[in-house]
Amino acid sequence: MQNITVIGSGTMGNGIAHVFAQHGYKVQLVDMKAEALDKAIATITNNLGRQVSKGTITEDIKTATLANITTGTDLATGVKDADLVVEAATEHPETKLNIFKQLSDLCKPDAILASNTSSISITKIAAATNKPEKVIGMHFMNPVPLMQLVEVIRGYATTDEVTAKVMEISRKLNKVPVEVNDYPGFVANRILMPMINEAIYTLFEGVAGVAEIDTVMKLGMAHPMGPLQLADFIGLDVCLAILRVLHDGLGNPKYAPCPLLVNMVTAGHLGVKSGSGFYKYTAGSKELVVAPKFSKV
Repeated sequence: MQNITVIGSGTMGNGIAHVFAQHGYKVQLVDMKAEALDKAIATITNNLGRQVSKGTITEDIKTATLANITTGTDLATGVKDADLVVEAATEHPETKLNIFKQLSDLCKPDAILASNTSSISITKIAAATNKPEKVIGMHFMNPVPLMQLVEVIRGYATTDEVTAKVMEISRKLNKVPVEVNDYPGFVANRILMPMINEAIYTLFEGVAGVAEIDTVMKLGMAHPMGPLQLADFIGLDVCLAILRVLHDGLGNPKYAPCPLLVNMVTAGHLGVKSGSGFYKYTAGSKELVVAPKFSKV
């Protein structure tokens, strides 16, 4: 597999494109909006520049990586030569189902169709296609260039051959693939999201403040980042969407999202991406400041 198409040029999509291109694959990055693609290329360029400044890659590798990426807004053109398609669109079931329904008609018969979904059923996504045996989950972690794990999720119909190929290509990216089965939240988010949700409940119920909760988990549990800061980093809207998938799919009230999380997303306080969540984010500043809403909790 040499030709890779990545659908969606947001945080995850541009990171996935970056990693494949850096390892010599020809990458077509597809998004509905040209301005989103321009932003993605600027982000990849900046991230590669950071790698050069740290000495982890050379200027020649940066140049070659950027040369391996082409962009476009037409889905049919973007996927027609793809050996592997990695969908990294918004974490919305109907959006993903619509994309995969189109992919099964537009792609080569032997193309593998992967989703970077963090919680939505691969079996459900595959059922929207005419080749469910070729559909698999390829869940990268954020930030993609730095994080080693790829959660490889087998749908009900995914073949051994497809799974083996995705495990192999993940290793060629210097990632560590872990094969898991298709149940709500898979492994990573089935464990992580209830912890984040419980941290939000701990704040909601007044047990402790934002900084105090995160400090306990960092110093007491050796977590590199507290759960509330991590939620901001992931995106509170994404956390809410995953918790709803867990709640609906497993039917257990322990997965019900905290009302505070629901209210924050409704109000548009989504974390880093919106500039405010549990913390306040200012462009160019690395100082971690508790959001005014929670400064007196």
